Amino acid sequence: MSPFKGQTGLKRILNASGYSLDGLRAAFTGEAAFRQLVLLNVILIPLSFFLNVSRAEHALLIAVCLLALIVELLNSAVEAAIDRISLELHPLSKNAKDMGSAAQFVALSMIAIVWAVILL
Repeated sequence: MSPFKGQTGLKRILNASGYSLDGLRAAFTGEAAFRQLVLLNVILIPLSFFLNVSRAEHALLIAVCLLALIVELLNSAVEAAIDRISLELHPLSKNAKDMGSAAQFVALSMIAIVWAVILL
């Protein structure tokens, strides 16, 4: 059991919410890629409301956009953890960072594919 897991109930939920907001703030202020994805979401999500698509398609258009934000947050977390361990160039560190980047590439590809399939 972790010594950092001391809170329960409403206090735990409030603490977790604060940590989540701190993470979003850190990503927005420290990661240009996250800010670019937020801008993409600010454009695409409202645009989706003007499209003549079914509710399921509309949900899918929004879901893939939000998924890219989630992937970028995880990618940034991996990069921060790797950099915290060591800034030394190492093949395993490179692999971890490259895999995070690849995950984001797949997420962005999903946006393009899903939007193209639904709209075309």
